[in-house]
Amino acid sequence: MSSTAGRWFRYAAIAETISWAGLLIGMFFKYIVVKNDIGVFVFGRVHGAMFVFYLATLLWTARVHRWSFGRLVVGGAASIPPFLGLLFERWVAKRTPDAAPAEAEPATVAAR
Repeated sequence: MSSTAGRWFRYAAIAETISWAGLLIGMFFKYIVVKNDIGVFVFGRVHGAMFVFYLATLLWTARVHRWSFGRLVVGGAASIPPFLGLLFERWVAKRTPDAAPAEAEPATVAAR
């Protein structure tokens, strides 16, 4: 997707995926390694913000590209399991044309 909305949606999907990874690492350290919740405290807030950012750009992109309601619901559901939001973005980017077809230039009529 070469539109502005599509690019921002890609950024949001990447950011949400990275924040998911950080949150999972924080949970690993909290419950397995050091029993300290600082990682979950920090990455939980970051992930919450990135989740909202993902959903906002999802709605924006769906409106710009005129997605069906079903695709919008799948995109929203993809934000819940870890890393699925990025997979959804890659999937939809392959199925969305990069640019609108070039319009034919109007024929110029030479006045004689």
